[in-house]
Amino acid sequence: MKLIIGITGSTGVIYGIRMLEILKKLDVDTHLIMSEWAVKCISMETEYTADYVKTLATSTSDEKNMASSVSSGTHRVDGMIIVPCSMKTLSAIANGYDETLIARAAGVTIKESRKLILMARETPLSAIHLENMLKLSRLGVVILPPVTEFYTKPKSIDDIINHGVGKCLDQFNIEHNLYPRWGTL
Repeated sequence: MKLIIGITGSTGVIYGIRMLEILKKLDVDTHLIMSEWAVKCISMETEYTADYVKTLATSTSDEKNMASSVSSGTHRVDGMIIVPCSMKTLSAIANGYDETLIARAAGVTIKESRKLILMARETPLSAIHLENMLKLSRLGVVILPPVTEFYTKPKSIDDIINHGVGKCLDQFNIEHNLYPRWGTL
């Protein structure tokens, strides 16, 4: 399995970091792209550094590198996860505004009919946000905000983060034990 992982500057970069940690343990090939604000949020929200986050990926590209392999449909991957996905990035994808490599790679993912997961992070949602999400959903994009299911009885922030990451992995049928399934408690 080969996945592109985009991390944008929405709060919740820990979801992207955990995603990379888990995918590395599962030996999934990952290509990481971080936005400028993702890098800033990593230092503001976590104890990690952007350099550490890059070591979790198989390969990386700078968000300004529009000549990166992932900007082309001929680059074979199974899909892309943007975790977290800012409303700015979601809007860029919904409107075909490929100014950054994350938006371009997402657009390529859509045009090549590959799975695209957006862990949208914003609250409250405006009508503009909802219309952009609906537009993308109608194209087959999965909008997957990190909404905790309390039947799992989370006991820590890690439990909540793992649940969100696990829900994304479920979309690619990647086996994991990040949270208990319904009916197993």
